[in-house]
Amino acid sequence: MKIRIVTPDHANAEAWASALQGAETSFDILADVRSPTATSRLANGSPPDVVVAEIQSADELGAFEALAAAQPELDYVLVAQDLTPDLLMRAMRAGVREVLPAPASAGAVVEAVQRLTRKRAATVQVVHSSMPETEAQHKALVIGFVSCKGGSGATFVAANLAHVLANNGAKRVALIDLNLQFGDAALFVTNERSTSNVADVARNIHRLDAELLQSSMTMATPGLWVLPAPDDPAQVNDVTAEHVHAILALAGTMFDYVVVDVGRTINAVTLSALDGCRRIYVVVQLTLPFIRDGKRLGEVFSSLDYGSSKVRWIVNRHQKGGDISLEDLMRTLGIKKLITLPNQYDVVASSVNQGIPVNVLAPRSAIALALRKLAEGIAPSLKAASTGGGWLSGLLQRGADRTRTSRG
Repeated sequence: MKIRIVTPDHANAEAWASALQGAETSFDILADVRSPTATSRLANGSPPDVVVAEIQSADELGAFEALAAAQPELDYVLVAQDLTPDLLMRAMRAGVREVLPAPASAGAVVEAVQRLTRKRAATVQVVHSSMPETEAQHKALVIGFVSCKGGSGATFVAANLAHVLANNGAKRVALIDLNLQFGDAALFVTNERSTSNVADVARNIHRLDAELLQSSMTMATPGLWVLPAPDDPAQVNDVTAEHVHAILALAGTMFDYVVVDVGRTINAVTLSALDGCRRIYVVVQLTLPFIRDGKRLGEVFSSLDYGSSKVRWIVNRHQKGGDISLEDLMRTLGIKKLITLPNQYDVVASSVNQGIPVNVLAPRSAIALALRKLAEGIAPSLKAASTGGGWLSGLLQRGADRTRTSRG
């Protein structure tokens, strides 16, 4: 593997090169002590596999973006100070998959490079393998939910959709909460307290198997198992991109559907999850702040080569007659289709506060009907079941029974 280091700091160039040369993986290192503004091209002749670039100012970020745009086929590790949301967004658009805060230790650089090389090796293996894909390897449909902005309702939609897909135990569904700092997806579908979480699984990744993963999850409703986010935000750093890749890959062999609440942070961990999703649902609302962030997120997904077949857009809490129309949103995002979920605040708030899926608490509500329609678009078998009376009538009856019980 060929690695090129571009940094204006001589000490960093030496330390990073020395550490990479001493790593278990065999690397061919070329170190340039210069800033991106003084670099005309990141590869001359035989190109590197990975570029480690350090920037120290906004001007250098612009120069790096131009260099990366000229050679998008390379993998990039970017080291920078003041990792603002704007800088991270620009880095992702430039194709960067690893961003490290400066000053970056030699160990951190080695780990970042090794993560990228392992990902490249896995990609090459898939592309060149003549072995057919087995049903076990790609059993589950992995679905990710991303929030454009806090308060979009993405967690509510993800958790309740997972419940509908489980179809009262007819399917096996995993709900995995990767909103690692403030995730609470489990609370939307169960009152049961979890004994384990994503960080616990990550710390035991060396012995990860189906038994460990299953035992770390809580059965919220028949067919629906939840792997929650950690209660302690300090445990965020225990979860890496490799851990997420391994967890999703294993869950894909154990369940029919894997629903991932990704949150709204774009970093190496969430990118690993998004890469592993066959579909991504972006949840927005028809207000200017949501639309602005939605446009930015759409540009990031475009830079990651996530096409329209992978990325779908959901307008949550939609009501007609607002200042911004659905057509305005589609024109701004450059898309042709939208999914809408109605604004039923009282029903949703009651569902969230009680920890009862809305399809159980209020199965006849407009929001429950819209979620079932969304689920039917993902799993056509649900529509067939509903027309036969069994699935829908069962939900209606369970909702009525639950309502009578709660009224006592």
